[in-house]
Amino acid sequence: MGAALSFESTLDEISFVLGPALVGLAAVTAHPAYALGGAAVLVATCGTAFALHRTAAATRPGPDGGAPAERRAPAKRRSGSASTAPAPTRTPRAVHSLRAALALQGAMFGACQAGITALTERLGQPDQAGLVYAAMGVMSAVAGLSMAAVPARVGLTTRWRAATAAACALSLPLLWTDALPALYATVTVLGVAYAPHLITVFGLTERVVPPARLAEAMALATSALVGGQALAVAVTGRLAESHGPAAAFGTASLAAALACLIALTARPESYTGRTVEEHHHARVPDGPRTGTAP
Repeated sequence: MGAALSFESTLDEISFVLGPALVGLAAVTAHPAYALGGAAVLVATCGTAFALHRTAAATRPGPDGGAPAERRAPAKRRSGSASTAPAPTRTPRAVHSLRAALALQGAMFGACQAGITALTERLGQPDQAGLVYAAMGVMSAVAGLSMAAVPARVGLTTRWRAATAAACALSLPLLWTDALPALYATVTVLGVAYAPHLITVFGLTERVVPPARLAEAMALATSALVGGQALAVAVTGRLAESHGPAAAFGTASLAAALACLIALTARPESYTGRTVEEHHHARVPDGPRTGTAP
């Protein structure tokens, strides 16, 4: 699961790298409308292909409308006896802290985007904004792939706290950045914290919620990330226009600090009532690996 989430987040970051570059190329060589048209074609083509993909058959709900049958199979205890207790399906309150963390990471994305745009315009090189943002995405993608190599003994909660602390510390130099080379360097280093945080929070979500609510939880998590970014772009864009790039970068640092505070104070638990680390290490090696706990 960790490797799969690392790969998924890396693809996310690659899209952040290629997107601005392709939009800039379309705007320079043709017209910005071509970029919007290309985005519409990608959504229509890839979204439809995903919706109709044959793997959807593996996630069809069971007869009672709950999780698929293969995910609802009774888990085996270590002694070999079958568990007859029904799996809980109520979404735990702990998942709300994870969604808040993702919304704050989206706010970091949006605030950094507004700040980068404002600073490159102030420096008289607005065409560099997409490349600067791409540099952050490249480093984030590399860090995301590296997460698959992190030892399992380093628990998800520990990774979550480390990633948010790194994002908070590494975002502070942006407040005093006033030159393009320094902006490239600072933003590239900051990218180290982004993908690991995404991967870890989605991994925690996968373990916190019951299997029957996993699709709903993942959808809300993604919406929290995108919603936080959209709101931050709208707010920090105006702040950057009125008070300069530092105002947008300061908002990014504030969002990082709040995300770190959440990570330090939250106590995510698995849907079985154990801590996330206990839930991970308690899985039976030869038992079902579809979300049921022994």
